[in-house]
Amino acid sequence: MFTPNLLEGQVAIVTGGGTGLGLAIAKRLGELGARIVIGSRKAANLEAGSAELRHAGLDPLAVQVDVRNPEQVDELVQRTIRHFGHIDILINNAAGNFICRAEDLSPNGWNAVVGIVLNGSFYCSRAVGRHMIERGKGGSIVSILANYVWTGSPGTIHSAAAKAGVMSMTQTLAVEWARHKIRVNAVAPGPIESPGAARQLWNTQEAVDRITNMVPLKRWGQPSEVADAVAFLVSPASSFITGEILTIDGGAWLGRGTFAFIE
Repeated sequence: MFTPNLLEGQVAIVTGGGTGLGLAIAKRLGELGARIVIGSRKAANLEAGSAELRHAGLDPLAVQVDVRNPEQVDELVQRTIRHFGHIDILINNAAGNFICRAEDLSPNGWNAVVGIVLNGSFYCSRAVGRHMIERGKGGSIVSILANYVWTGSPGTIHSAAAKAGVMSMTQTLAVEWARHKIRVNAVAPGPIESPGAARQLWNTQEAVDRITNMVPLKRWGQPSEVADAVAFLVSPASSFITGEILTIDGGAWLGRGTFAFIE
């Protein structure tokens, strides 16, 4: 699908890059020639993620960062520039989520998720965008959303609202920054096989089976499939695409109509 050196010479930051989808994306971009920076709040995740990337033949820069803190985000950007010289790609993947009814959600729970997903994506986009504008060579930003950004979803009001904000931010920045040759897109995954967030949210076989049956393709996606979609969006193959939200869910969000029960 991609040539091995497709992203050679480019530098990519992946937030939440030590585990799960972020790690899969970092590995894929690295396999295509990009130099990789992974960011995470947890040192243990950075250590494990870096070890896996090194095992794959990559040499990542690992930076401990809380994307809710704009000063730490600025330091992430500066460390990347000092280490690699520039930034070409940003993947806003850092996220937080848990199932909770709206009436039971505490202000702290709301603020935690909105802070990571919405505020963190803005802080990272702003910091990296300023560098890309000053450098004058363009760049690509991709944010990781969720397929319920289109519909909302019971139990995820904090995450759905935050990711909807990131969707609007994506479309707004795509227009504002097009004159700087900065493309801004997003992917919206559905259920993805992962030992991380997905299995924590749906941790019984009954829940997994129910979700599988909601997917027209009757399976969960693979992290590699999301990583390939991200690779496409940051590559020259998508050079005329900006402001786009690519849904990767096997058709799940489309199957919610009035007659969805008809086989």
